[in-house]
Amino acid sequence: MRSKAKYRAKNRTGRRGFPVGLVLSAAVLAAALLSLLLLAGCGRNQPAEPAAVSGSAQVEAASAKSNQQFGQTLDLAQTQDFEDAARGLIARPSGKILDADGSTLWDFERFDFVKGDAPASTNPSLWRQAKLNNYAGLFKVMDGVYQLRGFDLANITLIDGNTGWIVVDTLTSRETAAAAMAFARKHLGEKPVSAVIFTHSHIDHFGGALGVISGEEAAQRKVPVVAPEGFLEEATSENVLLGPSMGRRAAWMYGTRLPASATGVIDDGLGKSVALGAVGILPPTEIVSTTTREMTLDGVKFVFYNAPGSEAPAELAFYLPQKKALCAAEVLTHTLHNLYTLRGAKVRDALRWSGYIDDFTQRFGESEVVFASHHWPVWGNARVIGYMKKQRDVFRYIHDQTIRMVNAGMKPDQIADTLKLPKSLEGTFSIRGYYGTVRHNARAVYQNYVGWFDGNPANLDTLPRTDAAKRYVELMGGIDKVVAAAQGAFDRGEYRWTAELLNHAVFAQPEHKAAKELLARSYDQLGYVAESGSWRNVYLTGAFELRNGPPAKGLDRTALRDMLAWTPVERFLDAMAASLDGPGAEGKEIKVNLVFTDINESYVLWLENAVLHHRKAAAAGDADATLTLTKPMFLKMMTGSANVKDLLFGDELKTSGSKVDLVRFFSLFEKAKGVFPIVTP
Repeated sequence: MRSKAKYRAKNRTGRRGFPVGLVLSAAVLAAALLSLLLLAGCGRNQPAEPAAVSGSAQVEAASAKSNQQFGQTLDLAQTQDFEDAARGLIARPSGKILDADGSTLWDFERFDFVKGDAPASTNPSLWRQAKLNNYAGLFKVMDGVYQLRGFDLANITLIDGNTGWIVVDTLTSRETAAAAMAFARKHLGEKPVSAVIFTHSHIDHFGGALGVISGEEAAQRKVPVVAPEGFLEEATSENVLLGPSMGRRAAWMYGTRLPASATGVIDDGLGKSVALGAVGILPPTEIVSTTTREMTLDGVKFVFYNAPGSEAPAELAFYLPQKKALCAAEVLTHTLHNLYTLRGAKVRDALRWSGYIDDFTQRFGESEVVFASHHWPVWGNARVIGYMKKQRDVFRYIHDQTIRMVNAGMKPDQIADTLKLPKSLEGTFSIRGYYGTVRHNARAVYQNYVGWFDGNPANLDTLPRTDAAKRYVELMGGIDKVVAAAQGAFDRGEYRWTAELLNHAVFAQPEHKAAKELLARSYDQLGYVAESGSWRNVYLTGAFELRNGPPAKGLDRTALRDMLAWTPVERFLDAMAASLDGPGAEGKEIKVNLVFTDINESYVLWLENAVLHHRKAAAAGDADATLTLTKPMFLKMMTGSANVKDLLFGDELKTSGSKVDLVRFFSLFEKAKGVFPIVTP
């Protein structure tokens, strides 16, 4: 770090771009601080632009024929799942769940059109799953165990304790969780919450915590909050670093811009949809850090089982020995799950996941019922063991066969297109690809072991896709010839090839209307035949955005404040570092102190070699400037809810040192809006 005198001399001479004698007003500083809005994640989505339908609404003959033939390969008349999904129904909800502004967060009638036989615009297997996920309400699993299903993407499980309800998972949003709990109390009687269990670190399982019990009540009554090791860190940090990208892609995966219709979103495979309301969390009071741990909560004996690195980095199943009931969290569901999720996440370990399920069969082999954080339970010991073994073996088969093909020299796209499940597995509905898929899971196994490079020198340093697209289009004789060739492929029902051709065309000439519309039509058809709810939503959202463009606004960060209050400051500073304009920071060396008065922590931030470093340490005496603030004020800045009044006249933020340096420092960070284009350059 250059000396203070040398630095000031450069500042006076203006060699850093500031005229001599420049005086910055406090308003300029406030504007610079307000520009530091780095965080985006799974907050409440902005309302989608109105659209009559998601796509062309025209089902091509090839798509209709494909769906008809697909349906003939499966026993769609099987009724056991429908009996299980309906079993124990106490009451069904109706109407809507609203947020504080009166906007609809959840509509229990939104998917009422999903009934009867599958329309030509929907894969019949996915339609079947959508009908099963339509079973919403309060259900009795067994004496003392109840589930609230269909209030959000996930389930709430209620276990009857001696003095109150032990609540397992709390949905995504405060509003839907509160509505679910009120519905349960209406039909089961008034009882307090006596314990909360978070099975894992994904937001649809903890985000509604404050709708179940307030933080103040939980603390005052010393309500146990149980979670797996690493839960709080993973839960609060997943979307901080990659929030803008992950939030944008999650909207595609869950079809949040699509209308609910036979040509739009019908299901997410794992559940109906995600409720995007206010998000919170409760800090755990009991951490399960060993493989198994016995614990008694409100008179009920639990055997907790730690399964980190399965479906989530921090995941916790449990067994109720007095009831012979296993809660599998999200290690077991009625779908083939993701080893790689389309919203973007770390690849999951298929071998480890399979091993956990095998251990379930040994440790909890006496189970008479297995229930989970999604879908409906399975009853009867023989059926429970069979269900677990199929889930175990599908992950192990995909893992082992992918490795076999890797060792034979096959590339990831070849493996994905070649790998098929054996007949003993492929006809089992609970492992069909409604959420994850065999194709993408095979690619995930490849990536987990081998990485992105397939060994082919041509793929070692490929051209950027826009540059390559222009060259391909030129080589094919111009965009009109590409569109003509694509039209021929479309007419033959070759929609994958159509999309590949037109993807080049659109990236070469993004304003070419005929190319965009035909590509949208090909995405329509690919969505209509997809068995995976996630694939369908991505294809149809791609078609939607080719016709309507990206959303005007990103995600509402303010809905995350209750959760982010528990996020370590270091994670925000990591996000700041990842938002630094590296080229713009080249040659700049600035040091800033952050002093938090309410949590008695201080951090030193400094630029060096175009990298932002941070260290938890006492305020540096040679810092160019110091920000003294509270963590709530810091969160306001991070979520974009701070205003100029807060920054200029509030008691929660003070500055000292060089305002020039503070403005220079904060101006180097980019705000990711989370509305970047995906199907166009």
